[in-house]
Amino acid sequence: MMSDFFTYFPLKHGRMHEVCGPNAVPFAFAFAGQVQSTVMWVAEEWHSSIINPVGFSIYLEPQNLLMAKVKNQDEGLAVAEESLRSGAVSLTVIELTKPLSFTAGRRLQLAAETGNCTGICIIPEGMGNNAAESRWRCLPIFDPQDSTLQRWEIIKNKSGTCAGWNVRWDAETRRIIVV
Repeated sequence: MMSDFFTYFPLKHGRMHEVCGPNAVPFAFAFAGQVQSTVMWVAEEWHSSIINPVGFSIYLEPQNLLMAKVKNQDEGLAVAEESLRSGAVSLTVIELTKPLSFTAGRRLQLAAETGNCTGICIIPEGMGNNAAESRWRCLPIFDPQDSTLQRWEIIKNKSGTCAGWNVRWDAETRRIIVV
């Protein structure tokens, strides 16, 4: 089963992926840590949550994260599309609050292919777009000995089967460990 996980993660480059669930943000940061390059993170300014550099520094160096705060989802999609298309960053993450039209999802996919950049849409549970290469659901597993234990499931996959794994983040090596 371990070899199956590494067939799917790190995510396929030059494609858009989706992630939902309570651990969607740690999933995006874990992938960003694997990329080890500049990451563009797009979020609407009205969100009350703020990404804390101390919190995500176990995944990647804070100077490698560019934050874009936008007025609304349409502006965020435009910023994400430009970021993907430019190829200036290796990963673009966008937090979405409303469903995407197929056209908007396809535009992001084409931009990712053009810029050879990977994209991640953080979406609410039950919301997704058919243009995405894969969709992951990420859940915490409560364990008193390991606060990093998670359940990652592929719930949509254009390139293979759906599957799930229990994983944890190793901050020392900045790697995902399948348990």
